[in-house]
Amino acid sequence: MQSKKLLLAAAVAATCSIAQANDRSGWPESFTVGTASQGGTYFAYGSGWANLVAQELGLSGGAEVTGGPMQNMALVHTGDASFGMTTLGPAAESINGNNPIAPGLPMDNACAMFPMYQTPFSVTTLSSSGIESIADIPAGAKIGFGPAGSTSDTYFPRMMETLGVDFERRNGGWSDLGSQLQDGLLDVIAFAAGVPVPAVSQLEVQTDVNIIEFTAEEQATIQGAFPVAEFSIAADTYTTLEADARSVSMWNFSIANCDLPASLVEAVVDVVMSDNERMVSIHKAARSTVTENWDKNTVLMWHPGAAKWFKENAGADIPDDQIHGM
Repeated sequence: MQSKKLLLAAAVAATCSIAQANDRSGWPESFTVGTASQGGTYFAYGSGWANLVAQELGLSGGAEVTGGPMQNMALVHTGDASFGMTTLGPAAESINGNNPIAPGLPMDNACAMFPMYQTPFSVTTLSSSGIESIADIPAGAKIGFGPAGSTSDTYFPRMMETLGVDFERRNGGWSDLGSQLQDGLLDVIAFAAGVPVPAVSQLEVQTDVNIIEFTAEEQATIQGAFPVAEFSIAADTYTTLEADARSVSMWNFSIANCDLPASLVEAVVDVVMSDNERMVSIHKAARSTVTENWDKNTVLMWHPGAAKWFKENAGADIPDDQIHGM
């Protein structure tokens, strides 16, 4: 116990020393972090690290409710939000000018800051529905896909169509969709969010739910058609699960406006990445917010401040042509 306290104290001291040593020229007095709807992992995770950074760096800052990854790319690209969170699929589409918020505009002024976690794609229904597999979803089922333009809304409808599911599309915040499922207004919610999803955990407390996994064949079909990787939702993630659940996932990265001072972004990355236990206490998904996952970024240009931190603290081999402005 004493050694853990000493390690924690050393980590905090190191964070403070870096924050104090950095040149604060050009730092904003306040910042916002674009997250997503309340009831989802983005909002819980983003609010946590925004508050942590504000406290450690002595800045005024916090999370902003948004429509999720696509809107966050737009907000950070324009500088309306200093920081944000995105999944790599929507990030790639935004960079290529395929963001529905501004079609044709390459959103290339949003830079990678640090790896967050994988977003599993998972399906939840009420046990009373009798739906226990993707094949059980009846034709014309009302499926909630999250906020319009979110990662879930961008990819999950196409995944369902690929798997032959006929459905009516519904959008909304995760908390609202959870209430609609419980009230019988929805048949299914198709979540793309870090686990545990707060809305699902809340549903488990209030009623009996089925958390549906993909079959091996369905998983392979989706992997062949979309930019996702194999994933398994651990049994201890939800009380409902009795065994690991087969899924697919997409990586999430925090992003920063590319024009922010390198010293600021370096300090932010240091606060988040230097103490993983502290991040996990904010949200369990942060178990993946570790230095070795820097290489999961295959889409975004790195912010110079973030690249500097990962090179010096994680031995990251980030080529100059993958760093903004180099």
